[in-house]
Amino acid sequence: MLFRKSLRYRYVLPVISAILALGLVLSACQSATPAGPAPIKLALLPIIDSLPVLVAQQEGLFEANNLDVELISVASAAERDQVITSGQADGMINEALSTMFYNKETPQVQIVRFARAASAESPLFSILASAASGINAVEGLKGVQVGISEGTIIEYLLDRLLEKEGFAADEIQHIAVPKIPDRMNLLGTGQIDAAMLPEPAATAALGQGAVKVLDDSLHPELSLSTWAFRKEFIEQNPQALRNFLKALEEAVAKINEDPSKYSQLLVDQKILAPALAGSFEVPSFITAGVPSETHWDDVLAWAKAKGLLANDVIYSDSVTGEYLP
Repeated sequence: MLFRKSLRYRYVLPVISAILALGLVLSACQSATPAGPAPIKLALLPIIDSLPVLVAQQEGLFEANNLDVELISVASAAERDQVITSGQADGMINEALSTMFYNKETPQVQIVRFARAASAESPLFSILASAASGINAVEGLKGVQVGISEGTIIEYLLDRLLEKEGFAADEIQHIAVPKIPDRMNLLGTGQIDAAMLPEPAATAALGQGAVKVLDDSLHPELSLSTWAFRKEFIEQNPQALRNFLKALEEAVAKINEDPSKYSQLLVDQKILAPALAGSFEVPSFITAGVPSETHWDDVLAWAKAKGLLANDVIYSDSVTGEYLP
């Protein structure tokens, strides 16, 4: 009897050992198998700031960096914020003020890179006067209502740019015209005397007879946009974010090498009107970096003075350069 049991174990034990060994081999093989492309969803407005993403997609840079990037088109900042807040997208182009609104109670999103920044050669925003207004110099804007989107970075820029030009607070006036096409139309028909517009809308308005009075190229430190991601996504996908920023950097290098090469891409994406394709100068893009604490503090001070924020929003909770290539 004892002999039979020993004989049985003699054959059974090697079979069990073989099965366990096979399981370990299969597990090791699965661990060694490369993961598929990491999915990232981006909420994008139809703005020039998004060009590096469009170039990265067109040139296969996302695939080369093991990413599967989905672009979700949004028509307004409000729609963008709804998509981000609901978790339908992971990242977006916004600006410091927008991130402050997200993080006023608890950190929800984090700025990880510049998107665009004004330079001495390339403005982001311009203050334009109607041809019918008779305004052709910045002094003519004193007491004049300028069409803007209230409670946004555009209002911040209007205040700061005119303050830099020596305007007193009571000399800076504005009127709320949230939608850019409406602002352009009211300016073009002379129903408002002045408006602040981003590119390429500003170039289009100039082509229709508007007069440029001031732009942010004189004070580029004030004007920039950013890439921000949900903190939950960052914490769960740090390598995917690093890969995304690496692909973005590669796309920026391609644009800066030959900006005119991508004007048709802007037309195809309905960011640039076909009529402007030959005359509009595609700008260079800023390389890797994040907004300074000085810029953050200035925007925060402005927002608190306007009553848009009641409390401080901490820079280190809201901005990080940790994932830059």
